Amino acid sequence: MSSAAQKITQDLLARAHSPDSVSRIYSEKIQHRPLILRPTSPPPATANARAARRRARQEKKAKQKQRPKPLSARERRQLDLYTIQKEHQKFDIYLPLNQLWLGYIRELLGNDVYTGGPNAAAKLASAEFHGASVEVVRSSCPSRVGIQGIVVRDRKFVVEVITEKRGLKLVPKEGTTFRIAVPARDSSKGGGDESEKMFTFDVLGDQMMLRAADRANRRFKPHFLKNL
Repeated sequence: MSSAAQKITQDLLARAHSPDSVSRIYSEKIQHRPLILRPTSPPPATANARAARRRARQEKKAKQKQRPKPLSARERRQLDLYTIQKEHQKFDIYLPLNQLWLGYIRELLGNDVYTGGPNAAAKLASAEFHGASVEVVRSSCPSRVGIQGIVVRDRKFVVEVITEKRGLKLVPKEGTTFRIAVPARDSSKGGGDESEKMFTFDVLGDQMMLRAADRANRRFKPHFLKNL
């Protein structure tokens, strides 16, 4: 520092401090103050860790882009994922499904398959009917009466039924009564006359206009129906 600059600095310090303090402050804080130089770049270890984190973030983003998104309802309809093709609309294909459903419904009903009553009705209200053998016994459209087959899709407003001779039929639930017969025991196990007993019940389509998943979690209360 030049003598002129040193003199100006000391004069400024003398305005606020005593002469002894001026010499000490100038010596410690200005003249002999250490100048610490920091490196302009981080050490190699820090740089490598930062690069590793950057690569990890980039790989994570790349994996997220590669993960397929679930199809929307419109895309599923466009791809016909729920449409049963013509070559698959055969009654024999769904007979094993019907056997599975019979085992399921007998296990669900338990002893109520012999007695029926309110307990059986409460279980059947939330039961699954995919695979059930149904028959239309009453309908607002007389031409639908007599349709008989296996339920392959239980939709909100219609039931898709595979018939033995006429292929796939769409039966609206509104104004339709379905009849379902369940053997009390598995016919393959025998059992004499008891194996021939049937538990028959009617399902009112007007009261079942819900998706199968929604009906499973819903409680139905008994009430009087004017159309009966």
